[in-house]
Amino acid sequence: MYKLFFHLVFTRMDPEKAHYAAFRWIRGAARVPVLRTFIAAALAPRHKELRTQALGLRMHGPFGLAAGFDKNAVAVDGMAMLGFDHVEIGTVTGEPQPGNPKKRLFRLVQDRALINRMGFNNEGSLAVAARLASRNPVFRTTVGVNIGKTKVVPESEAAADYVKSTERLAAFADYLVVNVSSPNTPGLRNLQATEALRPLLTAVREAADRTVRSRRVPLLVKIAPDLADEDIDAVADLAVELGLDGVIATNTTISRAGLATTGGVVQETGGLSGAPLKERSLEVLRRLYARVGDQVTLVGVGGIETAEDAWQRILAGATLIQGYSAFIYEGPFYARAIHKGLAARLNASPYATLADAVGADVKKSTEQRADAPQADVKKAESA
Repeated sequence: MYKLFFHLVFTRMDPEKAHYAAFRWIRGAARVPVLRTFIAAALAPRHKELRTQALGLRMHGPFGLAAGFDKNAVAVDGMAMLGFDHVEIGTVTGEPQPGNPKKRLFRLVQDRALINRMGFNNEGSLAVAARLASRNPVFRTTVGVNIGKTKVVPESEAAADYVKSTERLAAFADYLVVNVSSPNTPGLRNLQATEALRPLLTAVREAADRTVRSRRVPLLVKIAPDLADEDIDAVADLAVELGLDGVIATNTTISRAGLATTGGVVQETGGLSGAPLKERSLEVLRRLYARVGDQVTLVGVGGIETAEDAWQRILAGATLIQGYSAFIYEGPFYARAIHKGLAARLNASPYATLADAVGADVKKSTEQRADAPQADVKKAESA
């Protein structure tokens, strides 16, 4: 039903207008007590076997909404109503900004993908902090806060801008994410270089600890899929060195390789998300887990359309997983389908819990490589 509606209605609308129309419907439904209870019962049934503990937090399951959908923390209950186990709001910047000029969001329906150059359009950290402070939760869910650099702030002053947002938002965040990987803010990705990232993350960590003394606010960093492998290793090593709580892999890509869609839309600047990102995002996740193991919590995002995609991310090392673009194409039953399929795969697997499954494929591959030389030696000796 939704897919028919999507093709008949949403594909004829400007993507950004369609986004806000859907956003209004979700928020409206979440305000009606009987309706939201009915929707949550249908779309957010709980599976006990999927209960997840990550970042020192207990969650109904591992599947959350990635940053970018709810930039200003106005629909947290609505997204929880639809079954997301955690909701990452933002990206929020130190100061309010309108983002890039429209048109800035494009669908690649044939590829089940999106291109966006939104440019961190948001109301700013002060307004978002006030909204979170006044929030009266209807549904229990984990709220992550994703922070980025205000566009007009030069790179040399980026740390101070992130610290400003941290001081305003940390008290209301179940976890914080430093976003240095969007391609839509000039110079932002330069902050992924370890010589720039180390002082930035250190400053944010100190600001969070200084602002919130009653608990440790988990701190994560979100990286791009376009990093070279050696740079991924460097970020992984830095995460361990600094005692970072997590790494989110990955943000959108600037690559346009392998797209079925043709025409001018493919040439639009911005970050590509959705199905085409699946393979590279999985590769980055595997590489991170091989490097950090269980020392750092990994969050898999990028091209997760099905329960099988989610399961592969868990086997590759993700404790938490997130979706966004596929939600646009799959509709309100998206989270329900992921949960149902994940529960089925876990029950059919040799693993007692999801935690046991995390990184299992990477561990198995590592063990096989370690055994290979021994097998070669035995073969030579027998010869």
